[in-house]
Amino acid sequence: MAKPVSNFRCTECGWTTLKWAGRCGECQQWGTVVEAAEKTGISRSVTPSIVSGPGVARPITHVDTTAVAHWPTGINEFDRVLGGGIVPGSVILLSGEPGVGKSTLLLEVASKAAVAKSRVLYVSAEESVAQVRLRAERTGALQPELFIAAETDLATILGQIDAVKPDLVIIDSVQTVSSSLNDGQAGQPGQVREVASTLIRLAKDRNLPVLLVGHVTKDGTIAGPRLLEHLVDVVCQFEGDRHTALRFVRALKNRFGSTDEVGCFEMTGDGISEVADPSGLFLSRGTAAVSGTCVTVAMEGRRALPVEVQALVIDTAMPNPRRVTNGVDGSRVAMLLAVLEKRAGYPLSKKDVYVSTVGGVRLVEPAADLAIAIAVASALRDEPIAHNVVAFGEISLAGEIRPVSAAKQRAAEAARMGFSTRIDASSSTVQTAVNRALGTGISRRDAELDDAFR
Repeated sequence: MAKPVSNFRCTECGWTTLKWAGRCGECQQWGTVVEAAEKTGISRSVTPSIVSGPGVARPITHVDTTAVAHWPTGINEFDRVLGGGIVPGSVILLSGEPGVGKSTLLLEVASKAAVAKSRVLYVSAEESVAQVRLRAERTGALQPELFIAAETDLATILGQIDAVKPDLVIIDSVQTVSSSLNDGQAGQPGQVREVASTLIRLAKDRNLPVLLVGHVTKDGTIAGPRLLEHLVDVVCQFEGDRHTALRFVRALKNRFGSTDEVGCFEMTGDGISEVADPSGLFLSRGTAAVSGTCVTVAMEGRRALPVEVQALVIDTAMPNPRRVTNGVDGSRVAMLLAVLEKRAGYPLSKKDVYVSTVGGVRLVEPAADLAIAIAVASALRDEPIAHNVVAFGEISLAGEIRPVSAAKQRAAEAARMGFSTRIDASSSTVQTAVNRALGTGISRRDAELDDAFR
């Protein structure tokens, strides 16, 4: 009789191998390859269990949903992302880069929830109790019903929950908590999986909402096994440049609401504050018309935000001109420069081009193509665009302007902000759109330049 072969299987993606490997050959995750059960050929049957009491299946129309209704945290922008508030028994994972403000945001959530829900347990596995107290004093988050503990052992945290009996638990962070039931150091995939599974079972059994802080890797993904994202109910990402004050919270996964909403915050010396209307944060404050600027309307979730794009074009003596971008995709800008030179006749192949956004916002949608092209053309011709001009549209390689999604919402937000002239897909080509935009600006045309461009 042949000896059964023992295989090794990845717990993340199911990849199998005959030998153990420290790294999965399919999903490239470390420490996820474990020995699988041997196949003996013996079939086993599972004996059905007798189900009684509240666990018996019943019609979906008879299920009571009053116990799982959203309750607001007191921070409207955070409630917007969560779909109306926190659902009892849910597990929320908040990820973000180090220093972006995750702990500050959750401490503010804990302070507001301590007033609304009467008791909150904030477990800090990275800072001491005194350090959390200092931040709470600075941000004004001191509440008598906000309990703070500094623990890294899972069993001790569970004991704290039994002693305090909170209505909300915040763990900062899940990668620094370890369990004695699993070998290895804190932060390893096995430890993160064990800690998260235990906290999720606790949340479901006691109908207790739990907020977890997650670290991110160099490429911006959540550290630890991908199973963590599948187990939790809500996955939020806290974004923002540490050199700017603006922060965004996006929902990557939400079982209780939409993933299209975006919450906007601003980091100040007193903590973090909401930005209910961020429309004016991404526009320059200058009154004089300057060449190389154009305003577009970007969609952040379901929210339309006017964003100013700035460009600078200068001559260069280098054989390879520079293409420097900030807040926009560099490859997309390179494509737009090629379209401007080929379809509109603007000589850009021997000039340095710099493109940036105002306020540190990042434009990733193709609707900003038209504003970038107009800003570059304005900088090259040194002709300002009027303050009442807004442009949005996607530019194809043929030089055509394509319509974009949510055009009516973009136009309504532009009209609310005082932009009376709109340049969009109604201008069939990029040459027509650029000429129309420059025609509304302050006239500084030179006959020789016009002849060269045409």
